[in-house]
Amino acid sequence: MEGVLDALMRDLLTSINQFDLCITEFIRVVDSLVPKHVFYKICPELHQNGFTSSGTPIRVQLLGQEPNWLAENAIRAIELGSQGIDLNFGCPAKAVNKSRGGAVLLKTPEQIYQIISTVKQALGEQTQVSAKIRLGFEDTSLFREIVDAVTGANADLLTVHARTKLQGYKPPAYWHFIGEASDVHAIDIIANGEIWSLPDAVECMRQAKTNKLMLGRGLLARPNLANVIKFGEQPMTWPQLCDLLHRYSDLELQGEKSFYYSSRLKQWLRYLKLNYPQANAFFEQIKTMKCKTEITRILQQIRSY
Repeated sequence: MEGVLDALMRDLLTSINQFDLCITEFIRVVDSLVPKHVFYKICPELHQNGFTSSGTPIRVQLLGQEPNWLAENAIRAIELGSQGIDLNFGCPAKAVNKSRGGAVLLKTPEQIYQIISTVKQALGEQTQVSAKIRLGFEDTSLFREIVDAVTGANADLLTVHARTKLQGYKPPAYWHFIGEASDVHAIDIIANGEIWSLPDAVECMRQAKTNKLMLGRGLLARPNLANVIKFGEQPMTWPQLCDLLHRYSDLELQGEKSFYYSSRLKQWLRYLKLNYPQANAFFEQIKTMKCKTEITRILQQIRSY
């Protein structure tokens, strides 16, 4: 969710859902200690002791392949206020994989073990270390070995995106593989992938044999999806969503990324139109526009209907 679920979007979505935990976009670690200003840029919630304005704990996510440097940066993140450390072994982006980060590490479970073990030892037992993986790189043949590596390194939490890197984000998600891991391991496992609705969540939990879920794209398509799943809340109506879009626009236009407002709004509408026909109509109206004033004028008109 790089470039999508940034601090502004996290603040917005955590204000209308009761999440147990929120993960940042990843910070890339190569062969040095990342400057503090980068941590604050990716996770400004560190200025609030690692919580969003609504009180949701935020965990910094690190991506890299060198155990010792990941450990050094994990220590820095915790010192700055991160609520634990998340290690990314699932990113399918080609640029990331070419530089030996993300999902490419699924080919080498031993390296995953070394990374988690080194980070965990550096932080101590009192600090939670979580890992996110996929079912494998090209296939699922190493899945059990990958999970063994994560658990053997004493990770506290494991999130599994139920597809391989090669499968990307193409439906379906293969939740039953998570269930097989749940049968064998005592670690808390979080299921992820292709959860767009309450029925999806119920079936995912049944197959994955866990009541813990991580939401990504489904949350962008249905902004209050977490509360729909957790509390049986009614899905957000179009008028309610208009109010949220207006609030988002106000915040975005006041922020550092205001230059990208039109492209970011259109990006979000591509998800929203999966559930809201009105979002598609709005998108069609503004898809060629770049003028912020004109876009917000149309949004205001839609909101007042």
